[in-house]
Amino acid sequence: MRREHGDPRPDWPARVEAQGLAYHRTSHPEHLTRPYWDESVHYVFDMDEVLALEETVEELHRMCLQAVEHVVTTGRYNMLGIPDWVAPLIEESWRRRDPHLYGRFDLRYDGTGPAKLLEYNADTPTSLVESSIVQWYWLRDVHPGDDQWNSIHERLVARWKEIAATLPDGPAHFAWTNEDETGEEVMTVAYLQETADEAGLRGKAIAMEDIGWDTVRRRFVDIEAREIETLCKLYPWEWIVAEPFGRNIPGAPTRWIEPIWKMILSNKALLVLLWELFPGHPNLLPTYLNTPGNLTSYVQKPLLGREGASMRIVAPDVPEVVTEGEYGREGFVFQEFCPLPDFEGEHPVLGAWMVHDESAGLGIRETSGLITDDTSSFVPHRIPL
Repeated sequence: MRREHGDPRPDWPARVEAQGLAYHRTSHPEHLTRPYWDESVHYVFDMDEVLALEETVEELHRMCLQAVEHVVTTGRYNMLGIPDWVAPLIEESWRRRDPHLYGRFDLRYDGTGPAKLLEYNADTPTSLVESSIVQWYWLRDVHPGDDQWNSIHERLVARWKEIAATLPDGPAHFAWTNEDETGEEVMTVAYLQETADEAGLRGKAIAMEDIGWDTVRRRFVDIEAREIETLCKLYPWEWIVAEPFGRNIPGAPTRWIEPIWKMILSNKALLVLLWELFPGHPNLLPTYLNTPGNLTSYVQKPLLGREGASMRIVAPDVPEVVTEGEYGREGFVFQEFCPLPDFEGEHPVLGAWMVHDESAGLGIRETSGLITDDTSSFVPHRIPL
């Protein structure tokens, strides 16, 4: 693993926007001089490295599924802050094996030691368009003779074909929230809908705010009063169950993607469960719930935080770092502080994608700080052949 420099394509903004990255300006703070999509640098990996990382993330995913089974079997929903009325829904969904689509592991990796799991974005992962599409076209334009850890698009289409065979005949609805002003969510959902359409699954776009409840038919409906039989949403499950309309979920036959059992995987208490179930595993960091335990260096993370908000780093010889945010009412985990690697003053986080139960690709975000947040930049990668 190494970081290399190159000349950006002269018309790169127009190219990435045409490929779906229309939010590369709006999702990035205006005061930053470095763009969100930065192709002036990229990372290079050996094929053996990538093959080893693929094995690692697939093993981590299997471990995560074992953690779901553990929670369902033992009933340890309280440690994740999951409401009591939601627990039976998770158990039923898990026992039915409601199909899941995709997720993204965030890893600390420097090319030498074992990759370390920082968190699992298993319910509403973003940076999908840039990982799947934009960096692939960059590779074709700039390094056409090289390869890339990237079969995301093909695997999404193949997985949709499998899922479609289990769904009702009506169109699937694809939902985002109007509260996102950057446009990232709507473009991500549009891309997911595109992959489903390529798989033969008809789709219909809708904002979460436009979903209604038919009290007579006891069905979720769209603005045309058509029943929502299948809903693929980029809207966190913890938000859904906290809203009044969430109480209608038990009585509705809607198929959800992602399924509600993914609430367990999208919660940072998962890191605590993994350390309990697999203590000392080389790809895990010691993590404890609501206490640092015996850790002298740690990162305090809210169970349901996003974009690096409401976090704190405490470590000897490191000035305390605290990020703003309103998360944490649900509790915190304390994860051993393992500093991100330093490549020319930038700190990459590897976003390793899963589609269904298989490794699918890689996206890399860099930041000059110790916490990856909304100031980070996305950089592409390649594998020399």
